[in-house]
Amino acid sequence: MSGSDTIASLNWDHPSPFIVDLKVGEGHIDGLGHVNNSVYVGWCQDAGWAHSVSLGLDLQSYRDLDSAMVIRHAEYDYIGAAYLDDECFLGTWLTASDGRLNMERRFQLIRRDGRTLLRARWQLVCIRMSNGRAMRMPADFVHTYGSVVVATND
Repeated sequence: MSGSDTIASLNWDHPSPFIVDLKVGEGHIDGLGHVNNSVYVGWCQDAGWAHSVSLGLDLQSYRDLDSAMVIRHAEYDYIGAAYLDDECFLGTWLTASDGRLNMERRFQLIRRDGRTLLRARWQLVCIRMSNGRAMRMPADFVHTYGSVVVATND
């Protein structure tokens, strides 16, 4: 089975995830011998940003629009542990957008053996970068992000 077949056959919570491949290194391991929870948070941050960039909304786009989507609330459910040299796949989706101020992003981390290790959910809000205040999403955000929102059952 090829690598892409392995990834496709994993039990993703939602269809068509944006996927980041990860390999656990020594710098990810804490005193308990497994990946530290702060590493998972960083991986989610990196995956969310990589997804946005892949859609064409990078930091320069944010600056040009004087707009950004920022985390208002985050939940992380640590289900299992990852260890040195584990190969994992972090999938992310945009799962809701009101087209005005708010979006939701979800994550699922799956180890190569198929075990889900983490689920996370972010509530995002649009802000004006120049003053940090909440603002209505610019049309570019509504169109670009809205075009990839997937429906959830919960």
